[in-house]
Amino acid sequence: MAGGSAKICLPRRSIRSYWGVLFNLCERLSLLDKNHRVINYLRLSVTDRCNLRCIYCMPEQGVQFISHREILSYEEMLRIVRLCVHKGIRKVRVTGGEPLVRKDVTHFLEMLCNIEGLEEISLTTNGVLLKRFAADIKNSGIRRINVSLDSLKPERFFRITGKDYFERVWEGLEAAEHVGFHPIKINVVAIKGINDDEILDFAELAVRKPYHIRFIELMPVGNQSTWNAERFVSTDEIYQLIQSHADLSPVKSNPYDGPAQRFKIKGGQGEIGLISALSHHFCDQCNRLRLTPEGHLRGCLFSDQEIDLKTPLRQKKEDDDLLQLIELAIKNKPKEHGLLKCFPRKCVPQMNRIGG
Repeated sequence: MAGGSAKICLPRRSIRSYWGVLFNLCERLSLLDKNHRVINYLRLSVTDRCNLRCIYCMPEQGVQFISHREILSYEEMLRIVRLCVHKGIRKVRVTGGEPLVRKDVTHFLEMLCNIEGLEEISLTTNGVLLKRFAADIKNSGIRRINVSLDSLKPERFFRITGKDYFERVWEGLEAAEHVGFHPIKINVVAIKGINDDEILDFAELAVRKPYHIRFIELMPVGNQSTWNAERFVSTDEIYQLIQSHADLSPVKSNPYDGPAQRFKIKGGQGEIGLISALSHHFCDQCNRLRLTPEGHLRGCLFSDQEIDLKTPLRQKKEDDDLLQLIELAIKNKPKEHGLLKCFPRKCVPQMNRIGG
């Protein structure tokens, strides 16, 4: 309009509609916790059962499993995930225990992959059943997979896991590669005096294969007796060892990556990742929540704070009630795990009950 500023008038009804759309959009954006971290990643444990007994995770005997009636049904898990998406979760990693021991898990994965708003869904497995399920997992929509493997030597694998299943795991990795998973990540918990002499062997595997080898510092979790200062191998030691034999260059992470520092080996097909929960804790960048098999939402692996979602879920509470609890878990996520200040302190629940 000549000689003045144009003024746009929207009908009252249009204004209400505009604010409604804006409100819904804001609700779908990732929430910040009280320490200004974006929380967009949920680790979802579907079972506490496992077919291995790794020395840093579960004792060989005397394990008290959660009764089946106390574990969330798949339908309950899917409802919680949908609500978490409404509060900003964009990535879900399915864990256990060992998720592939739960009946009909591939059907659950297919339903999970159909949830609108999720941008990345992945699976962590010990690989024992991977050969049998690799194609079905891929067909469900999963594209990214992590396999826990702490030794490339069958006799040492038996010592660490309590089971003579090394060949099964290796065949599972080959099956995953054959059906087209990418990336395939291999998680290695480094333990001095047990498998630290295989660090370079795993690095060489990342040269020969398109695998992402992720070295994880041993953490004081559960009642296991493996953890002590003499067993601890820092990621600094691992980096220095590999760097002395290969040329490592940093790889930029994406917004939904976990805590691993990523490196490319010159001339190699894969990557090296370093997860330093103790030596260089990443609490100030932590973007995750954990949902346990029995329906407890945790903001931190090492925190005793949990929010019970199963009880209100089974009391037929409305979505708004559950959304408030999820938001509470996000807002009250602990600032840090405190392991550097109280080094010997342990997370009392076993890892299989929280989610690896």
